[in-house]
Amino acid sequence: MMKPDQKTSRKQNPRRPGNDSGAPEKSIPPWPLDVRIYAEPIDYDEATEVQQTLVTQRLADAIPDTMLLLEHKPVITLGVSARQENLVLSSEKLCALGIDVVQSARGGDVTYHGPGQLVAYPIVKLRPRERDVRNYVRRLEETAIRTAATFEVTAWRRPGMTGAWTAAGKLAAIGVRVRRWVTFHGVSFNINPVPDGFQFIVPCGLAGEPVTSLRDILAPAAPPPADAVRNAWLQAFTDVFHRRCVSCSNA
Repeated sequence: MMKPDQKTSRKQNPRRPGNDSGAPEKSIPPWPLDVRIYAEPIDYDEATEVQQTLVTQRLADAIPDTMLLLEHKPVITLGVSARQENLVLSSEKLCALGIDVVQSARGGDVTYHGPGQLVAYPIVKLRPRERDVRNYVRRLEETAIRTAATFEVTAWRRPGMTGAWTAAGKLAAIGVRVRRWVTFHGVSFNINPVPDGFQFIVPCGLAGEPVTSLRDILAPAAPPPADAVRNAWLQAFTDVFHRRCVSCSNA
């Protein structure tokens, strides 16, 4: 499951990531995907409410598979496995710095979200061949790995962990929930996070494991603009998950 350790995070003719098991046969037409883009950072609680509404609608087949692409206002989220000792500062001190601290229903420990980070929330009804949560997470990792490769950055999986990793550290984090085979929550992919709130936490509860971004890996070159990373993510997601974007609108 792990790509061998690399000496550099720059791409060096990596093997093209393969289609993971659970994907449909290519003879099946891609399933439709509605994409909603938020132009400005939004509150975490607001995004959670939107997801809950969309999950209910998707369960009733009132909407197609839908993906939210957005940035959050600065926030530290505590997943269902979070431990308070993984907060370096108290909630009060973090709030004084303009960083909210909220409890989240997603899987995992503690993480940071903020401007300069792409967050993707797929509200997807997993088809019978896709109904394996571990495989779903693996395919999200594959999407992040392919997105990084678009910008000549090599990323890989690590056994026993989730996310996309590079020689410089963790580039993308994953925390999901599934309700009656409809997914929500999702992935954060670090582009140019400002402020860098990771310094105030033990990311994902992994002491000593650095977090990185396209900005850090590609320096001194400038990181790609957010819309370029968003487009790369969307292309990779539709390829890996055999979906077809039928509408893309600003939320």
